[in-house]
Amino acid sequence: MAASKKAVLGPLVGAVDQGTSSTRFLVFNSKTAELLSHHQVEIKQEFPREGWVEQDPKEILHSVYECIEKTCEKLGQLNIDISNIKAIGVSNQRETTVVWDKLTGEPLYNAVVWLDLRTQSTVESLSKRIPGNNNFVKSKTGLPLSTYFSAVKLRWLLDNVRKVQKAVEEDRALFGTIDSWLIWSLTGGASGGVHCTDVTNASRTMLFNIHSLEWDKELCEFFEIPMKILPNVRSSSEIYGLMKAGALEGVPISGCLGDQSAALVGQMCFQDGQAKNTYGTGCFLLCNTGRKCVFSEHGLLTTVAYKLGRDKPVYYALEGSVAIAGAVIRWLRDNLGIIKTSEEIEKLAKEVGTSYGCYFVPAFSGLYAPYWEPSARGIICGLTQFTNKCHIAFAALEAVCFQTREILDAMNRDCGIPLSHLQVDGGMTNNKILMQLQADILYIPVVKPSMPETTALGAAMAAGAAEGVGVWSLEPEDLSAVTMERFEPQINAEESEIRYSTWKKAVMKSMGWVTTQSSESGMP
Repeated sequence: MAASKKAVLGPLVGAVDQGTSSTRFLVFNSKTAELLSHHQVEIKQEFPREGWVEQDPKEILHSVYECIEKTCEKLGQLNIDISNIKAIGVSNQRETTVVWDKLTGEPLYNAVVWLDLRTQSTVESLSKRIPGNNNFVKSKTGLPLSTYFSAVKLRWLLDNVRKVQKAVEEDRALFGTIDSWLIWSLTGGASGGVHCTDVTNASRTMLFNIHSLEWDKELCEFFEIPMKILPNVRSSSEIYGLMKAGALEGVPISGCLGDQSAALVGQMCFQDGQAKNTYGTGCFLLCNTGRKCVFSEHGLLTTVAYKLGRDKPVYYALEGSVAIAGAVIRWLRDNLGIIKTSEEIEKLAKEVGTSYGCYFVPAFSGLYAPYWEPSARGIICGLTQFTNKCHIAFAALEAVCFQTREILDAMNRDCGIPLSHLQVDGGMTNNKILMQLQADILYIPVVKPSMPETTALGAAMAAGAAEGVGVWSLEPEDLSAVTMERFEPQINAEESEIRYSTWKKAVMKSMGWVTTQSSESGMP
């Protein structure tokens, strides 16, 4: 039996999915896209001060090795030969910023996470230097000036961390987003590691020209970033280097996509106008706009969707970014303690089946799309003596759905063609109450693939399709059909509208909360 099973499988592809709250390694069959095994490790988030969010880059790297080793052990137990793994793809939380020493391989500071707000004063002083009639940052990068993107985080590190300044002066410093830190470390680190990133991750730094697909001299001068510390920009699907340690030593790393781009690929949104929404720490709605950059009039970002090969064309996307989705559940678990595991939220919400007029705006990191309002903070309103933890749990799930509706409305206005259904993925989509609520609040069907790990799948597809690997075909006729679960709207449209307009009222109340941030002064 085991021998025949081995023979049937054919080439496998691994994917590292390094997210904000956890790291996973997953192995797929490249012919059927079936998930064979995986392992997951939660990542610690550190909040050294109000508004600051950090992670330990070494813990992240260690978690990747741990997930790879454990997954390989599980494959062994299934009688699957790990020498069948022909390539590895990397998908990662975007914008999170690491600076490390290229001689020792040691990080020079913790990773500053995308959600971190310490750079608000940096953003305010920089925005004064952008001419009102020529927002060259937005036109070159597709991004609004915000604490969200890497350039301002890197600027803060250069301004405030002596170890980083010294390493730059002595030509020892390398900068990268998480993909770069992982690929450099996995391909040898201080002894010959490859310092690279892909176009999708580069497009989130605010230093990258999304038209010429190069680091932009003018942007680097504006943010005062030395170009010598930046990684080489490559396509999302090519061999970057080989694994230098662990169970998969010698296997090529040949796919790299920021997590939201990876999910777009994994959902097979290769056509202009196809869109997906991923429910992770935050919520990210991306719509493929083909080979043209579309600039939003309604607070969405213009970003690089993918470039699946050195000689392949680049595709762009419009993106609606919501900072807090799954993170609100983690907050209810870790900060309030009203649930012990994230899964329990569904049980609490089910008990009441309504938020009973309670609204929760989780603007923990200000508001992202479509408002880009850094002064907002989280509020729970509409409380009465009747409100209990079940109503708050329900309101937290509704918040995820309302925020999605806001970015979907913006997307429909920008594209001119309303989406007839929403393709969804990510960890939270296992929550059936959430999915039904989402259909009710959007008033269109919500469609979910039965295998929700589309981010990892996208990275695996990019890796397996790379030149020199060639085990995964991305031709439309070869892509395996995916089984889907559908959620149809079940409430009437009028009720849906009333709830949505009350939500908008709550959002207005969350704004203008913070005047100037006390927590942004430099290091102690």
